[in-house]
Parts: sequence; C-alpha cells; structure tokens
Amino acid sequence: MNRTWNVVRMQLINKQTYVWVPLIVMAGAFVLTLLIWGMIPANAVKYSGGAQAPYWYFGVVGVQALTLTFPFSQAMSVTRREYFFGTTLTAALTAAMLATIYVVGGFIERATNGWGMNGYYFSLDWIWSPGPAVAWLFYFALAMLFFVVGFGAATIYKRFGSLWLTVLLVGFGLVLVGVLWLIGRLDGWGAVFEWIATQGTIGIAGWTLAIAVVIGGLSFAPLRRAVP
Repeated sequence: MNRTWNVVRMQLINKQTYVWVPLIVMAGAFVLTLLIWGMIPANAVKYSGGAQAPYWYFGVVGVQALTLTFPFSQAMSVTRREYFFGTTLTAALTAAMLATIYVVGGFIERATNGWGMNGYYFSLDWIWSPGPAVAWLFYFALAMLFFVVGFGAATIYKRFGSLWLTVLLVGFGLVLVGVLWLIGRLDGWGAVFEWIATQGTIGIAGWTLAIAVVIGGLSFAPLRRAVP
C-alpha cells in the first residue's frame, strides 16, 4: 500500500494535470456562463451545460496519466499493478475534490437564488432532487467514468498502437449507431426514457460508477503488456 501511495505522490508532482487545469476549466466555464446569464432577463430561469466542461477534460487527464508518467514509473521499478491502483486512486481523489466543489457551489447557488440571476450551474434540479449526498456521488462517478475512458484508450494505444485504437473507436461508434437504430426500429425510445426516469439520480450514478469499474478493470489487461 505504501508503494501505491508513492504512485499517488508521483502523479501529483505534476499538479497541473490533476488539479490546476481542471479548476481553471471549471472556473472559466462558470465565469463565461455568468456573463452570458447577465445578458438574459433576471426573471427567466437559466440553466447551463457548461458544468460538464471539466468532465470532458478528465478524459484528457486519463490519457496524460498514462502517457506522461508510465515510462518513468517503470524506470523506478514500480509494478504495473501498483501503478494502476495508484493512478486510479489519484483520479478518485481529484474526482472527489471536483465533486465537493460542485456540491458547495450548489449550496451557494441555491442560497443566492441562482447567483442573483435565477441561474443554475451546479445544482440542476434532476441531480439535486435526492439531496446533496447523491449529487456528490453523481459528480464523482461521472468524473471517474471520463477518466477511465481516457486511461483505457491510452493503454490500448500503448499496447497495440494507433491503428488498433482507431479500429476500436470506429467499431464502438458503429455498435452504438446500430443500437440506436435498433431502438428506433423497435419503437423503444419511450421504454428507454421511462427506464432512465425510474432509475433517478442515484440509479444513474450507480450505473455510471459500475461502468467506470468495468472499463477500468478491462484497461488493466493491456497495461500489463504495454510498452513504456
């Protein structure tokens, strides 16, 4: 466990990747949102999708977590298992930090009537309706999902190269389009939306976390034979 924490310390030497850039992306998107809201009449309820910006960057964090530090870790005789769990733990700590900021921002947002502009950036109703604890879990799970997707893509690149990574991404896109076509063909969108509605925020957070665990587990296999 001590060696795993050493991997965490190694990853956090470069705080820019895990801490400062996500915070800058979040703050930048938030400030831009406030400026846009300031152009809209205050009595209109305003929502923003800008809160998702840091989560897209978490995919980039997943890629950089492997490409920037994996060769160095192997030179330091860190096992691949220790590297995997230490890197995942670093991502979990960063995701927890981001989720906490979002929940605190949600409290402030609700206390100030949407920053005095009836605007809601952190505390969207469908996320906050079960309470702040569930909202925190949702934000945490979403960040981890984006991270492991980026990390998994990087491990495939390191193990098999850009050709097979491209083939995998194109294949995934074709499967996704095929599933969407099948749902539409069977006139099943109503049932899909009903199922999503019945899951609620906690159910969606649980499924998101479960998918993140599966993808993270699958990414360990190519990591074991990845070339530094």
